[in-house]
Amino acid sequence: MSREVQVRFCESRGVRFPPATHRLLMVSGTREHAERIREQAAAVLAPMGLRLSAEKTKITHIDEGLDFLGWRIQRHRKRGTSRYYVYTYPSRKAIKAVTVKVKTICRSNVNQPFQILARKLNPALRGWCAYFRPGVSAVTFARLADLTWDRVKRWARRKHRRITLKTIRRRYCSGGWWPATPEIMLFNPAKVGTTRYRYRGTAIPVPWPATG
Repeated sequence: MSREVQVRFCESRGVRFPPATHRLLMVSGTREHAERIREQAAAVLAPMGLRLSAEKTKITHIDEGLDFLGWRIQRHRKRGTSRYYVYTYPSRKAIKAVTVKVKTICRSNVNQPFQILARKLNPALRGWCAYFRPGVSAVTFARLADLTWDRVKRWARRKHRRITLKTIRRRYCSGGWWPATPEIMLFNPAKVGTTRYRYRGTAIPVPWPATG
């Protein structure tokens, strides 16, 4: 059954879905240009029954930065140089969301064995890191790994009130410094390598002919 058929079936049973939303990032030279583009975009969307959200539409300078789809996009000076570059990295809201999720999973599975805890943490950590991999995220991944390890230690201490760090390492880390057992290993965000976007220019196919 296709998605369209499923939607029609649900609507026939009284289910109402929210209207579709689209996210758009526009880059312009000056504030006047950006305001003009905003008006043009609103004029294009109006015949389609769409409109720009006043709460979510923002005009800002690249040096001040903005949050877009979980990313923080902002221009910074590169350390040791006088050059400025635009960096994309996880936003504070996105980092808070994943840390709260790790905390919630650890606190709600105190009575479960480590294997079950790892099976619930691994998809959350792996998916989050995969989404933020193509950016300046190495430091964030390392901090997320430290936070996850700290939460697992707290989980073990709630599970075993008088357990020591040495016992936690022996029981849940096989003597090492990262949670792993013969059955399963906890996903380590610090091991995820970051990638960079490669400029492809005219190599990207477009549906209209080039003019010049």
